[in-house]
Amino acid sequence: MPGITRAVARSRFRQGSISTAPLRRPTILQRQPILIVPSSSSSAVRQRFATATAFSSSSSGGLVQKRFASSAAAVKEDGEGESVWPERVLPVLKDSDLKRLKRQRNVGISAHIDSGKTTLTERVLYYTGRIRDIHEVRGRDAVGAKMDSMELEREKGITIQSAATFADWLAPTPPTELAEGETLSSGEKEKFAINIIDTPGHVDFTIEVERALRVLDGAVLVLCAVSGVQSQTITVDRQMRRYNVPRLAFINKMDRAGSNPFRVIQQLRGKLKMNAAAVQVPIGSEGDFGGVVDLVRMKALYNEGVKGNQVVETDDIPETVRALAEEKRAELIEQLSEADETLCDLFLEEAPISELDIAQALRRATTSLRFTPVFLGSAIKNTGVQALLDGVCAYLPNPNEVHNQALDAALPPQAPPIPLVPAADAPLVGLAFKLEEGRYGQLTYMRVYQGELKRGSLIYNARTGKKVKVPRLVRMHSDEMEDVEAIGAGEICAMFGVECSSGDTFTDGSTTYSMPVISLSIRPEGNETPNFSRALNRFQKEDPTFRVHVDGESQETIISGMGELHLDIYVERMKREYNVACVTGKPRVAFRETITEPSKFNYTHKKQSGGSGQFGRVIGRIEPMETDPDTGKDTAFDNRIIGGNIPQQFIPAIEKGFQEALDRGLLTGHPITGCRFVLEDGSAHTVDSNELAFRLASVGAFREAFQKARPVVLEPVMTVEVVAPIEFQGNVIGALNQRKGTIIDTEVRDDEFTLTAEVALNDMFGYSSQLRGMTQGKGEFTMEYKSHQPVMANVQKDMTEAFRKKQLTK
Repeated sequence: MPGITRAVARSRFRQGSISTAPLRRPTILQRQPILIVPSSSSSAVRQRFATATAFSSSSSGGLVQKRFASSAAAVKEDGEGESVWPERVLPVLKDSDLKRLKRQRNVGISAHIDSGKTTLTERVLYYTGRIRDIHEVRGRDAVGAKMDSMELEREKGITIQSAATFADWLAPTPPTELAEGETLSSGEKEKFAINIIDTPGHVDFTIEVERALRVLDGAVLVLCAVSGVQSQTITVDRQMRRYNVPRLAFINKMDRAGSNPFRVIQQLRGKLKMNAAAVQVPIGSEGDFGGVVDLVRMKALYNEGVKGNQVVETDDIPETVRALAEEKRAELIEQLSEADETLCDLFLEEAPISELDIAQALRRATTSLRFTPVFLGSAIKNTGVQALLDGVCAYLPNPNEVHNQALDAALPPQAPPIPLVPAADAPLVGLAFKLEEGRYGQLTYMRVYQGELKRGSLIYNARTGKKVKVPRLVRMHSDEMEDVEAIGAGEICAMFGVECSSGDTFTDGSTTYSMPVISLSIRPEGNETPNFSRALNRFQKEDPTFRVHVDGESQETIISGMGELHLDIYVERMKREYNVACVTGKPRVAFRETITEPSKFNYTHKKQSGGSGQFGRVIGRIEPMETDPDTGKDTAFDNRIIGGNIPQQFIPAIEKGFQEALDRGLLTGHPITGCRFVLEDGSAHTVDSNELAFRLASVGAFREAFQKARPVVLEPVMTVEVVAPIEFQGNVIGALNQRKGTIIDTEVRDDEFTLTAEVALNDMFGYSSQLRGMTQGKGEFTMEYKSHQPVMANVQKDMTEAFRKKQLTK
């Protein structure tokens, strides 16, 4: 065999292109277990069982040998002290379940922004008969793509929320179901039910991608034929690996000038460390792109008819691409041999390799995450989409081939996870993975993992223990819906009128299973209305990355999210959907004031206004104080009076006056920290002294001494850690220097670096967008509080003058 020896090929196969994959992956994909919280357990018990999420999905390989317990009390120990779990009988899939699941696909479409995901989904819906006409993302007819149902999405031309739909597609029988000797075209085409989720591409809405991938069985990674692997492509790939999602790659925009699919495939191998190869080659390029050659069956495919709705197959491959097709087919077989042992044996023995051998190896290698088939096309030119749909049906797994697990909270945390079997007569287990506020109330997207969900049935929220009735069950088609009576295991649907949060698990009550930032201040224009808080509460429930809190010092409402665009979208949605126009601004930074040297006071408060007056005299000092490591306090009141010159009943009033003075500093109005008040002496009047007099004396004494103790303004300083590709190191360091940051440490690895710096929080606003811009979206940073440190002298002067002017205007 030219160019490769048997030993080298075996070695390459054993190493694999994806280093994390074992040599022999089970046919069932492993997923992170779904957390179980029993409805009857106390909050303490729930917290104890929350630690059970640490179970690794990789440990489930020995599930067949493990035995399970129905309750914690049933756990026994064998002679060696190991726990033995009494046997649990798992549901059995019936023939009707297997028949339905074999033709079921749950697929997500993910990519970097503007790679053509929504345009591709629009063609899929058109060719499957779900929509009657095609509309573009930024079309001139002002209709917009079907899956961009939100008005904001159509205006901005981006996907903001992941949108779900379903479609039926007639496709050939999957290759692994064909007997030896049959061809891929043997038999009639069968109907496949495909649930599709179109996800956002912008990094600010990455949580939408994350939630979708959690419940999907496969994905289509869309790439631009010109731009190739971009920053968000890397993020999406990382998420797919986290959830063990098999994927096909679709290189879109083959009609654009500068398109080069084979350069993109090299980027998939180099940047994403992916074992990928083309299963098609283009016929023509750029403006002359007219079709593709299927390398598995060696047929030329062309799209003809109205908007490419007819696929014409022919054995007559154009001579201009025949040599390229032969070369890329040989490359496909070689790459695939590294991922599939059966094909590797045929390859090493130089035995004839049929199209069925290649197709079966493609399915085995794709579902076991060892290989990524790459399809080509142009969604905007209606070319190559039907072949991609055939690939989804042929090579991506059905729900029965993805092993989802649950943890039973009635068991100790060390109990093994329990497999979920997508049988219709098994106890119900479903995950609410996404919430939306619909026209008829809260819309809850649900993935049913086990059992059957019926309209009108009673289900239990495993987190809260509450029992709810399912009033309405629908299949979603973007913002439209189709009522259904029941949804089977392995399918995705939506429920109306069920109160819950994103990530809640629902059961039928017979089991205890459950499935395991940038800030802005915001205020409404004019008077606050109930719609302001109603909108913020809804967005928090919908989106786990959107947070709202009221700052204790400034009393501002602060919203936090993944980025500026993320928050801008929510502010705009408040205006459109709730008629609440809002004003946003930079949140106030938690400045502090302190003293740097001791200062004595001898202060008398005296007031006479006829009758009994007010008299109180306090003598002592204030001094700087370090934070107490045990209590964490950095202010203290110290009573050192000996002899009773001030009666004991007035001492609490003096301490109260000190605490009152700490709440509002004299330089900028911010709280005062790091100060001890030492009371040494004083005097009282038998008639005129009272608690009010000594409280006011304490406030006056503190303010008098504070001015002489060289006060300074403190600002919060953050420890900032930046991770970015090595080529952007100079830009990142320069930007932090501009923000008066101090570089603490830099660590350089193969192709990226980690930089640690200390930067004032007040100088960090807007850094998220700046970092994203200077690193092409590939840089990430984390920030945590370190300490309060003095501001620069000129900054303190400006802040003090601004505070005085503000006080004078009041």
